[in-house]
Amino acid sequence: MSGVKTYYYRVLLPHGKVRSGLLRLAVERDHSARLRLERETEGTVLLLQRLPSLLSGAGDFLLRLGRAHVRTEDLAGFLRDLGLMLSAGVPAMEALSTLVEEGNATGNRAVSRIARRLKEDLNAGVTMAEAFARHPDIFPETVRNLVAIGDQSGTVDRMLGEAADHVERMLNIRRDIRTALIYPAFVFATIFGVAGFWIYYVVPNMARLFAQLHAKLPPITLALVNFSDALVHHAPWIIAITLAVVCGMVLAVRRVPAVRRGLHEALHRMPIARVLMTSSGMAHITEHLAILVRAGLDFVTCLNVLARATRDQHYQSRLIQVRESVERGDGIAMSMRRVGGFPAMAVRMIAVGEESGSLDVQLTHLAAEYRKRLEVLVKSLAEILKPAVILLAGALFLFLIVALLLPVYDLVRQSVNQSLGG
Repeated sequence: MSGVKTYYYRVLLPHGKVRSGLLRLAVERDHSARLRLERETEGTVLLLQRLPSLLSGAGDFLLRLGRAHVRTEDLAGFLRDLGLMLSAGVPAMEALSTLVEEGNATGNRAVSRIARRLKEDLNAGVTMAEAFARHPDIFPETVRNLVAIGDQSGTVDRMLGEAADHVERMLNIRRDIRTALIYPAFVFATIFGVAGFWIYYVVPNMARLFAQLHAKLPPITLALVNFSDALVHHAPWIIAITLAVVCGMVLAVRRVPAVRRGLHEALHRMPIARVLMTSSGMAHITEHLAILVRAGLDFVTCLNVLARATRDQHYQSRLIQVRESVERGDGIAMSMRRVGGFPAMAVRMIAVGEESGSLDVQLTHLAAEYRKRLEVLVKSLAEILKPAVILLAGALFLFLIVALLLPVYDLVRQSVNQSLGG
């Protein structure tokens, strides 16, 4: 499938008005985008300009900003409802019309928009598979492939159900990981916020008070006061540099494959991160591969789709090597063993599945096992992080309190000594 392109267009509508905007399509030629616009609007294209790759990211952001976001749970529900109506014998156009009405009635504009766009595509005479393929920004590649298989074999309803189950399982994996990170992220944000208030506001006021009282400051307090002064005087620069570094790192990870690959390889070598990345990566790989093999795709095509759908660069590069080995006639398990980087248990069970003709069953068992491991790991990490974060917060505030109380204690001792001497 060709890459997704972003276009700026101006169209003269039949009633004389001119519509302009951005359009994102997966097409091979610009002429296909022009035909699509003319068919959808029944107007005349006055201008159609493909945005340079440098501006495509900004164009995609504006497109997402200007329309309702499709949540993963909404997408799963849409696929399940459509498959259920098709399996009950409801024609595709009527099923999509029903989903449009239901989306409008419930205020779910995202689902209504999906159904409306698919209905327009089917009205234009394309197949269900082509209609799904026209919207790569909404439907993941695995879903599009399952619909294409269902369209060819006459089992679209069953494949839509498979796609819905798959989307929900992937959603649960991501949700488990996010759940484990919510508590530490919230606590860290609170810690840094309170510590920033103390260093930016409390410490300078206390330092001025100590100076007025001619208090002798211990080294720990001097270090805290100097750090606070530097932070207060250079706060705009520090904030600007921090934001620039964070934004630069995020852009580098998203836009530069070498940086993203290096990050993933590093995470696969770190003690705790390695277990988390392996469990989530293998759950993703075995889940996708089981669905594609069960749907009847050949191994090379399965690995092609899987390599494109896998975001973990550590596994993506290895899946490409496995695919090249399978193209030469080797088995999947043998290729995985030769390439390396895959868990031994997974390779052994895949080998058993290839020998017995039950590869999809073995992959389904593996996917369930890795999902369970990931769930247990995430819960364990969450329990481990809670006391660690509390200890960190306690140590930070103990440092702040000790640094500020030592001069106060010294002043009190001097006052007592002077009173006794007087």
